[in-house]
Amino acid sequence: MNPLPNDWAIKHRADACATTQRPFEPGEIFYTLLFRDADGFRREDLSEEAWKNRNENIQPFSFWKTRYEPLPDSAPEPLAKENAEQLFRRLISSEKPPANACYVLAAMLERKRVLKQIKTENAEKGRLLIYEHGATGDAFIVPDPGLRLDELENVQNEVAQLLRSAA
Repeated sequence: MNPLPNDWAIKHRADACATTQRPFEPGEIFYTLLFRDADGFRREDLSEEAWKNRNENIQPFSFWKTRYEPLPDSAPEPLAKENAEQLFRRLISSEKPPANACYVLAAMLERKRVLKQIKTENAEKGRLLIYEHGATGDAFIVPDPGLRLDELENVQNEVAQLLRSAA
């Protein structure tokens, strides 16, 4: 089953447990579960208590454990970083996201510590890389296009051109 292109942007991290509705405390460990539904991917954030008491017969597509940190006060960011992130968000949510450009932008944002790769899943059409936005908790599924070294320069030029046109 190949996920639909517009299903790859997943809602951001919740501030409360999906089961108990109790707000997360700063530094608290919680679990994020991704489920594949008819409408795409659905995210649930669970406290450790809810994680232990969940129905283990219902298996998520993917899950991970992380620490809750409240959103920091917004600080002005360098223009290039915003452009790369905005471009990534626009491309990943488009009708037909360009896999190579999304992959390179995700890698760029990972190097800038905006995105964090938290999981890799194998799917029918290849590997899917799951990223989480460090500040907002948004999750993104990026297909690994399996770029070869000799293709990298062309893709980097394509991304640079997209960034120039977005500025």
